[in-house]
Parts: sequence; C-alpha cells; structure tokens
Amino acid sequence: AERPFFPPLSHSFIIGALLVQPSTFFLLYFHFSQKPLHIDMAHGGGKKGRSAGPYITGSAVSGILEILIFHPVDTVAKRLMSNTEAIFQKGSKDNMKRLNKVLLKDAVDRSFFGKWLSLFPGVSFGAAYKVLQRTYKFGSQPLLRDYMARTWGQNYVKAFGKGNARDMQNATAGALVGIGEVFLLPLDVLKIKSQTNPEVLKGRGLVDLIVNENFKLYRGIGWTAARNCPGSFALFGANSLVYTRVFGVSGPKDAKGYQIFVGSIAGGVASIMVSSPLDVIKTRIQNKPFDDKRSGGRVFADLMKEEGPHALFKGMTPKLALIGPKLVFAFTVAQWLIVKLQNEWVKRGWEEDPEQNKNKN
Repeated sequence: AERPFFPPLSHSFIIGALLVQPSTFFLLYFHFSQKPLHIDMAHGGGKKGRSAGPYITGSAVSGILEILIFHPVDTVAKRLMSNTEAIFQKGSKDNMKRLNKVLLKDAVDRSFFGKWLSLFPGVSFGAAYKVLQRTYKFGSQPLLRDYMARTWGQNYVKAFGKGNARDMQNATAGALVGIGEVFLLPLDVLKIKSQTNPEVLKGRGLVDLIVNENFKLYRGIGWTAARNCPGSFALFGANSLVYTRVFGVSGPKDAKGYQIFVGSIAGGVASIMVSSPLDVIKTRIQNKPFDDKRSGGRVFADLMKEEGPHALFKGMTPKLALIGPKLVFAFTVAQWLIVKLQNEWVKRGWEEDPEQNKNKN
C-alpha cells in the first residue's frame, strides 16, 4: 500500500527540534541520516524501527485535548501559587471573598459564565505552549531512548542490570527531554503572566513582547531546567517501572487500557511531587513584572524569609488534585493513541509490524 506523505512532517519535526533543543536536533539528524523516519517504541516493541507519524500525531492530539479541558484548572493552580498573602485567616469571615479574588481577579462580580471565561487568560499562549510541549516531550522521548539504547544499551545493562536497564533508559531520556523544554520558555512565561499578572501584557502584541523583552522571556531558565529534569525523570521512570514491575509488560504496546492509565497515574504523581518545590520558584520568577531585576536566588531567599519553607509546597494539593489529572489525561491519551495509530499504520500497509518480522525471522 502507498505510504502516507510524511516528508514535510519529518522536516517540520527536525526544524522544531532545532528550535526547541539543539542536542535533540543533532540526534535527529544523526538518526535520520542512517535510516528513514522510523523509531522504536518508548517502552518496548521490536528491534526494528516504527514510523514517527503516530508519535507526533498522538502527542499533538493529547496536547490539544488537554488545553480544551484543563486550561482553567492550570489558571487556578498558577494563581494560588503566585499569591503571597494568607487567604484563610483565623476568625475572619472574608476567607471566601479573598479566595474568589485570588482565583477570579477582576471577574469576581461577573456572571457564572463570565467567571468561567476569566479562567481562560492566555489561552493562545497556553495552547501554543502545551501542544508544542506535549508533541516535543511525548514524541521525542521515544526517539532519544531508542538512540540511547542502540548506543549505550550494554552500558546500562552493566550499570543497572538487565531488569532495570529499560526503566533507566526511559527515565534518563525523559530527563534530557525535560531539560530541552526550556527553549519553549517564552511561551510558558507569557502564558503564566497572562494567567497571574495580565496587567503587564495589556496593549502589547506578541511581536512587541519578543522585540522589547527578548531574553527577559528566558528569565528563570536555570530554575526551569532544574525543575524539569527530575520531574521528567520521575514521569517516564515511574511510568516504565509500573509497566515492567507491576504488570509485567514491556510498555503501552502490550498493555491494556487500564494498565496504561495506572502507569500514567504513577508517572504523573511522581513527577508533580518531585518537581513541586522548584515549580513554585519558577512560577514566582516568571510572573514578576518585566522590570523586576531580582534573580532566582533572590526570589528564593525572599520566599524563605517572608513565607517560610512550607511556601515551597504551595499549590501541592490543587496540583495533585487538579493538575495531576491533567498530566495523567494527556499522558494516557498520548500513549493509547500512539499504539492505536501504529496498529492502524500496519493495518493499512503503511509499515510492517516489527514483531511480525521478528517472528518470521
């Protein structure tokens, strides 16, 4: 059967990788220069590569669905983390008023629908960021893991043992991809400012922000990388661990729907808990006015001095209860959809199933 027309998609993926993470670009170039646009399963599968189309498509769709469903939840969590004043005060009758003011800002007196719409500030920035992030993260992690397995697979087996090598490869690839997310930081910064401090963006277009603020949009890049690295390590590592140790399968390709869901829960919860303290610092840095010259270290010192160590865990409960499902949803949808698309690719004859080829041989 005739293969789908994917050269422009592969070129776009390479260009996107260059813009997002230079190291991934070189890996992609090295990978594609040796063979066509094919990669292994993120958590298992045959030794022969698979088409990258399902990975890109499944990851992008999960990001789009996540924005449509969970953007208001993200706004609530960001506003709670950015708030520096006590909301619930002992003996006060205005606790709920203060909470509504923090969550709804100027829309506190609007109708229910108006209040709901107020939770969608920066949806354009948020949509661009989330779709690119999910496509990059869930799409490139399998490719990077494949490259690491081919290049340093035996080293992982010697260092961690045969039973642990796959889990560590998934976790390490996830950590490196997480660090690469910092090149999407400008969109994340603009999204967070529009959610928590929209006044600084009033009357300013995207071009004006990029031209005049330029590298200020990368403010907090070190803290963001420090937060993303262990968070993504935990996300992909815990997910892989559940597959291999709890369910005894190699990955989502061999897993049932509920197993993919449970694996995503484990990865999502582990990621949030590990990255939460640094996420608070990252959010404080990003929602500062553009003329605030304080460094990340100064922001951290001020937080510890004025609010205490417990402030590092602000937003933990809403993140686990609200942001957790968002991450779990996106991760589950991406993994499930990727497997379905791969099976459809094989069914339509666009590619051969590596497992079938393996059995034939």
